Amino acid sequence: MKKRTTLSSSVLVGSVALGAGALLAIAAPLAASAHVSVTPYTAEPGSYALITFKIPNESATATTDKVEVDLPTATPFASVSYVPVAGWDVELVTETLPKPVKVDGGEVTEAVTKVVWTAQAGHAIQDGQLQLLSLSVGPVPDTGRILLPATQTYSDGRVVKWSEKGADADKPAPVLYVTDTPVASHDADAEVTAATEEAHGGAGTTASASDPIARGLGISGLVVGAVGIVLAVVFSRRRAAN
Repeated sequence: MKKRTTLSSSVLVGSVALGAGALLAIAAPLAASAHVSVTPYTAEPGSYALITFKIPNESATATTDKVEVDLPTATPFASVSYVPVAGWDVELVTETLPKPVKVDGGEVTEAVTKVVWTAQAGHAIQDGQLQLLSLSVGPVPDTGRILLPATQTYSDGRVVKWSEKGADADKPAPVLYVTDTPVASHDADAEVTAATEEAHGGAGTTASASDPIARGLGISGLVVGAVGIVLAVVFSRRRAAN
């Protein structure tokens, strides 16, 4: 009876370790810092693309009540329209371009260079929420990639600029890839976003799983759990032999 109790305790220890590891693996991506991103992140030259910005709220004490996205001026979109979102006002800011640009055989001298979404009372993005904001843009210029810097304003006055370049950027700008090959991290981002949006009826709510820290923590969690099981089995066998 004593040996059976010891074996059960050991298995319990291993199970707890595996459970903890699994929880760590699951929690790591969710705990990873989310960022403003665009999906789909690729578009064909000359096409009219419907792109959606995913705006997470990263504050436990303040809401996101304003979002601005800058559109290119060197390779402008001749047509920009927005998808209405209940509780949000939208402004399309049109400006004269630094120099005329040829688009579809014509010449464009002014274009929409900024889109501003402002939340109405009671509709700001709360802690633990994200908002999807969509635009139809086109024709997509025949270029490598298009940076779409975003500015996120919180109710406490904090302003976060998602405008940095590079895979290791802390606040990366959303990128629409046209002829350039997307970086590997976007593939994982797209898979997670697509799966989540399908499960939630088109409204993704998880943080990106492409964060290398999140992936590392997740793998570590599974390793910890597996090691716990192995140690539990070895311990139980030694106790049984004695």
